[in-house]
Amino acid sequence: MNIKHSLKISSAALAAFLLAGCTAAPPADGAAADAVQPPPPAAVTFTDVLDHEVTLERWDRVVSLYGSFAETWLLAGGTLVGTTEDAVSERGLELGEDVAVVGTVKEPSLEEVLALSPDFVILSADVAGQVKLHGALAAAEVPHAYYRVDAFADYLAMLKQFCLLTGREDLYEENGLAVREQIDAILASVEGKTGPTALLIRAYSTGAKAKGDDNLAGVILRDLGADNLVDRYESMLEDVSMEEVIAADPEFIFITTMGAEDKALAFMTETFEESPAWAGLSAVKNGRYVLLPKELFHYKPNARWGESYAYLAEILYPELAGKI
Repeated sequence: MNIKHSLKISSAALAAFLLAGCTAAPPADGAAADAVQPPPPAAVTFTDVLDHEVTLERWDRVVSLYGSFAETWLLAGGTLVGTTEDAVSERGLELGEDVAVVGTVKEPSLEEVLALSPDFVILSADVAGQVKLHGALAAAEVPHAYYRVDAFADYLAMLKQFCLLTGREDLYEENGLAVREQIDAILASVEGKTGPTALLIRAYSTGAKAKGDDNLAGVILRDLGADNLVDRYESMLEDVSMEEVIAADPEFIFITTMGAEDKALAFMTETFEESPAWAGLSAVKNGRYVLLPKELFHYKPNARWGESYAYLAEILYPELAGKI
């Protein structure tokens, strides 16, 4: 799903006032510096993915309650005063001692967020605990917006909006448009090819579910022309059964893990891999049972989205290996 947002001032106008704020003339004839301070930026109004109208007057003190979105803000040239623990543990961001950790993605601390006096709070529309913060943040008059990123187009839209705020068009080109060019080249290389059948499974410690276009790996498989068999076996969206996997017999089985990877893989071993029927699957017999790396297929890859496309394209179409 693409991010639904619309700036109520044009991109050109936003870029213009950002540029004007950065190019004020120096004081002349010893005039006091405060006499020529640039005017504060005009307010920016847009609608977030949960249809909240958001108005920003400043964005100097930004808190992100999702590590992926924190990274996107940094890729746009922004700075942070606070973010959640996953920014460090999952994304490995070097935040510095002046950036506060305000809890986890699922349980951010509202008290710690408010203590930072933020100008703008960035939240995930897919995390129930964050959605519940809307009323409290609105009551505290803290500007905030919800985002959702399921596909590269969503990331590109977010990055563009952030770069308009920071005035860093160069970073939009470097971390967005250049990545899009890489993806377009990969898609061109597979155009017209008959894609193999595939099954994408997300495993966790107590279960496994097949995934489709609501998952970034599922979107990439679709874009690359793979036939994701979950479209024919929709009950696997709720729970993967051995019987249905055998009936589907995909050419490829891809695994992503959620939570502790060792526990998720242990579940797969105990539930599926120890069965003699599993060894008879086409994907398993042909060495096409693939564990996908978390950094490219579970966490949002952001500026590495092109790497995610290349990784899967070379598996699905071995003749492209080393060429894309």
